[in-house]
Amino acid sequence: MAGLRLDQALARLLPEESRSRLARLIEEGHVQVDGEPAEVRRKVRSGEAVELWLAPRPADTAHAPEAIDLAIVHEDEHLLVVDKPAGLVVHPGSGNWEGTMLNALLHHVPAVRELPRAGIVHRLDKDTSGLLVVAKTEPAQLALVRQLQARTVKRTYLALARGRVERDGTVEAPIGRHPVHRTRMAVVASGKPAVAYPNSGESWDGATRAWGGDGAGVDPAAAARWVAAGARYVGGCCRVGATDIARLAATMQGGSGPVSGRSPG
Repeated sequence: MAGLRLDQALARLLPEESRSRLARLIEEGHVQVDGEPAEVRRKVRSGEAVELWLAPRPADTAHAPEAIDLAIVHEDEHLLVVDKPAGLVVHPGSGNWEGTMLNALLHHVPAVRELPRAGIVHRLDKDTSGLLVVAKTEPAQLALVRQLQARTVKRTYLALARGRVERDGTVEAPIGRHPVHRTRMAVVASGKPAVAYPNSGESWDGATRAWGGDGAGVDPAAAARWVAAGARYVGGCCRVGATDIARLAATMQGGSGPVSGRSPG
């Protein structure tokens, strides 16, 4: 080890850690050599004592409860429906390890910690507002996932695009990750099928309204964004129908509907 740079020596001693992370820990003062702060490029010598404090990764502390206000439009012992505002990230991820809806749910309903994704069964983009259904029990989560897959619960997305659509109709296109900008969605050949319904009669101030429905599309929110070639997405929201919320709430009771798998009477 003698003669190696400090970050190189640590990388050999801790192969499970990336060299870039070790270098960052050195720069942040989490590494000392003989009791003194060290520099990344310093060479190590025989007999030196190296101390390292491994700071937790953001992902390791991401699933922590946070007292974040939630706009809850319905709640019972099986599920809750949250009106997610634009700007709120649903699930922790790269660049958003705290302050998410999942963190808020863990504070509001601590028991959902035992559920996959804290009971979240579908998502909305950070900048999309709308209603999200969250399970509070494992049977409810399984039932909700099955209903979403079977499209017995309908979701509708409203999007505004900067630009004008000259005709009504149906727009179908495969939506997937942008090949270069990985945080964006785009029309790509390898994407999943999606469908949207532009309304040329609902255009104002240079913007056009379009609906994305569950219909034949597996990603209606993304489809609604791409209704006009070259149009720039302005914003959107997701709506779960009031009748669906009422039906979900009602059929969760008494062993019918979503929990049992039997159709409500």
